Amino acid sequence: MDLFEEYGLTRVINACGKMTHLSGAIVLPEIAEAASESLNHFFLLDELQAKVGQVIAEISGAEAGCVTACTSAGITLSIAACMTGHDLAKVLQLPCTQGMKSRVLIQKGHCINYGHPVTQSIRLSGANVVEVGVVNRCTVEELRYALEQGDVAAIVHVESHHTVRYGWIPLPEVVQLAHSFGVPVIVDGAAQDHRLPTLIATGADLVLVSAHKYLCSTTGGIVAGRKTLVDSLYLQNRGIGRPMKAGKEAIVGALAALRYRQQEDVAAWTAEQDRKVALILERLQDLEQIRLSVDADPNGCPFSRVRITLGPGQGGLDARGLRDALAAGDPTIVVRAHHVDEGYINLDAIEMTDAEIEHVCRRIHESLTP
Repeated sequence: MDLFEEYGLTRVINACGKMTHLSGAIVLPEIAEAASESLNHFFLLDELQAKVGQVIAEISGAEAGCVTACTSAGITLSIAACMTGHDLAKVLQLPCTQGMKSRVLIQKGHCINYGHPVTQSIRLSGANVVEVGVVNRCTVEELRYALEQGDVAAIVHVESHHTVRYGWIPLPEVVQLAHSFGVPVIVDGAAQDHRLPTLIATGADLVLVSAHKYLCSTTGGIVAGRKTLVDSLYLQNRGIGRPMKAGKEAIVGALAALRYRQQEDVAAWTAEQDRKVALILERLQDLEQIRLSVDADPNGCPFSRVRITLGPGQGGLDARGLRDALAAGDPTIVVRAHHVDEGYINLDAIEMTDAEIEHVCRRIHESLTP
C-alpha cells in the first residue's frame, strides 16, 4: 500500500534527523517484524514489562527499567514516582501533592522546549517547578541554596543540544550535590540512547531515552535506573500514568531494538554516517556562495552533521530562505534549522538514502544558482 497516495499525504525527505514532528525514525526491519508480530497476540503486560526491564538493565548497567509511551511521559511519571514512592494512596491522590515533597529543581538553561516546555512535563505530575540560576549561569552555590530550602522531590537535568551550552553545572556534580541532600536526579536524555550506560554511570537515579530515535523502534520511552524508583514509576499506571501507558507494540519494539543494539557494530554505523556526510560535502563543494563544515553531535553521540552557512542574500537566499525553498514541493525536504537566525542550517544524513542525498544536493544547487 502506498500510504501517501492512499491518504493524500506529503512525501518527506528527512534531512533533519530523529525528530518527533517527523514521526520518529524509520523502524528497522528486524524491529518492525517483532512489533508487527506482537499485534497478533495477547500478553500479560506486567510480564512483558519485566522482560524488557531485564534487557534495559543489561544494556545500561542500571538496576531496572521499563517502557513508557514516550520520553515526555517518562519525565512526568518519574517526577510522580519521586513524590509518591511506592505508596498507592499517594499515587491515586496525584496530581494533588498535599503531604508530599513537591518542589522540582531544574537549571534555568535546561528549561527548553522540545515540542512543548519540559517544565510543563514536570507540572503535569502536580509538582512545582523551581528554576535555578539564570539562562546562561547556574552555580553550585545556587543549586545548594535551593536544596537547602527543603521539600525537594527531585532534580531534572536535561542532556540535549537545545540547552544553553555553557555556564551550567555538569551532571556528575549535580548528582553528587543532590545525593548529599538525599534527592534523586532524573535525566532527560531523549536522543542520548548511545550514551545510556555513560549517563547511568554518573549515578543518576533515572535516565530517560527515546526508543524511536537512534534505537529505530516504534514510539516509546525507555526508563533506566534504581529499582525502587522504576517500580514506583510503573505503579503510576494505576494513577496519572494511565493515559501515558505503553502498548504491546511499543514494548516489544523497544525489546527488539535493545536486542539489536546489543549486537550492533556501532563503529561500522558511525563509518556509514561519515561516508554520507562526505558525499554531501562532495556534491556541494562547487557552490562558492556557501561555506561547508562539519558539526559533531553536541552531546557526544557517534555521528556528525553537515553545516551550510550562508550570508544575507547569497544566491538570493539566506539560511531561512534556503530552508523554506527546500521545504516547498513534494517531496518536502526538511532540514535541521535550529540555527537559521545564526545564518546556517544543518543536513542530518542518518535518515537519508544516497538517492535522497543526491536529490537534496540537486535542490540546493537549484535554489542557490541563478
